Amino acid sequence: MSHANAFLAELKKLDFDFFTGVPCSFLKDVFTLLESEPRDRYVCAVREDAAIGFAAGAWFGGRRSVVLMQNSGLGVSVSALQQLHNLYEIPVLLVVSWRGYGGKDAPEHLASGAITEGLLDVLKIPHVLLDPTRMAEQLRDLAGKMEERRKPVALLVPPEVLE
Repeated sequence: MSHANAFLAELKKLDFDFFTGVPCSFLKDVFTLLESEPRDRYVCAVREDAAIGFAAGAWFGGRRSVVLMQNSGLGVSVSALQQLHNLYEIPVLLVVSWRGYGGKDAPEHLASGAITEGLLDVLKIPHVLLDPTRMAEQLRDLAGKMEERRKPVALLVPPEVLE
């Protein structure tokens, strides 16, 4: 059962008001809900690094941003995360679907899945694995850490939680 409605409701309670990203089947219910939002709340991106840029612009405009992506998109985003968000202390919540989690997926997803946490560690991006029974607490903690650090934080989403 998808927790997408509760997930978006919690993010809105925490004043996240701008969403962008590249669709992924693990996040399909979230993207479906976002598609019904007003145009100034959700912008679909063609690449993950573009979404990172959109989030930075939104932050400079006074918005609190969420970027949704598949874990393979982290590699595409390294430069934008390091040279924009980390360097200029621009907070953003990364919601990263973890393809290859648990060793069950297509070979290309297994390869990306194996390095997901390590890549976040190298980028010094704090991260947690979404537990639907603790979702509100986890999002609150990440939002606080994001504001305190003024840098990106990440929520890793395992299969079947938000799809």
